Amino acid sequence: MARSKRRSKPIDLYYWPTPNGWKISIMLEECGLPYNVIPVNIARGDQFKPDFLKISPNNRMPAIVDPDGPGGRPLSVFESGAILQYLGRKTGRFYPAAERARVAVDEWLFWQMANLGPKAGEVNHFRRYAPQKLPYALDRFGSEMNRIYGVMNTRLNGRRFLAGAYSIADMACVGWIRLFERQGETFASFPHLKRWLVSVRARPAVQRGMHVRVEEASKVDVSDPKVRAVLFGQKAR
Repeated sequence: MARSKRRSKPIDLYYWPTPNGWKISIMLEECGLPYNVIPVNIARGDQFKPDFLKISPNNRMPAIVDPDGPGGRPLSVFESGAILQYLGRKTGRFYPAAERARVAVDEWLFWQMANLGPKAGEVNHFRRYAPQKLPYALDRFGSEMNRIYGVMNTRLNGRRFLAGAYSIADMACVGWIRLFERQGETFASFPHLKRWLVSVRARPAVQRGMHVRVEEASKVDVSDPKVRAVLFGQKAR
C-alpha cells in the first residue's frame, strides 16, 4: 500500500500483476495515495463476477473505487486510461492543466492504448500461448511491434519523456516496454527508447508499483485447459 501524509481514505484498486494493472499501481505510488489491493484473479474468472461487473462492465481489470470522489461521494472508474486521467485531475500531478501540454499527454496515452498495448499483447500471445507457432502471425505482429518501437524511439530523440515532463503517458507505456524480450525485440536500434526505459524504471515509485505482488498469480498454470478457456475463450454473456 502506498503511504501518504494525507488522511484520505484508501482507494480500492482492483488489480492483477499485468502491464495494465501496473499502470495504476505506479500512479498511486507516484501520487502517494493510500490504496487497498483487491486481487482480481483473471485466470479463475473473478473479472466476470457480478460485483466486479458493477464496477468494470467490460470485465477487465484494473478498476478503482475512490471513497473520496467528487463531492465527497464514492466514485468507481474502469479502463486504465480513464483511471490515470481521473487520478491526474484529482491530485493535480503528472497530468498538466495547461491545454497544450495536456493534449500532448493525451496523444501518447491514447497511442499506448490503441497501439503499444494491444499489439504487444498480440505478439506475446502468438509467441507464448498459441498452440501452434504461426509464421504469418509472428511476422505480422512482430513487424508491428518493431514499427511501434521505432515510433517511440523517434519521439524520444531529444526528449526525456514522451510528452515533455514525466507524465501518465510514460506510466502507461513502461510496463509494456519492460517485457521487450517476450515481444522478440532488442534495443539495438532503439537507443533513445532504451535510455527512457532505464530512466523510468529507476524511479522508486515505478519500482514499487511494478512490484505489487499477488501470491495467487505465481500459481497460475496457463497450460491448464480450464485456465486457457477463461483467459482466451470468452464470448458474449
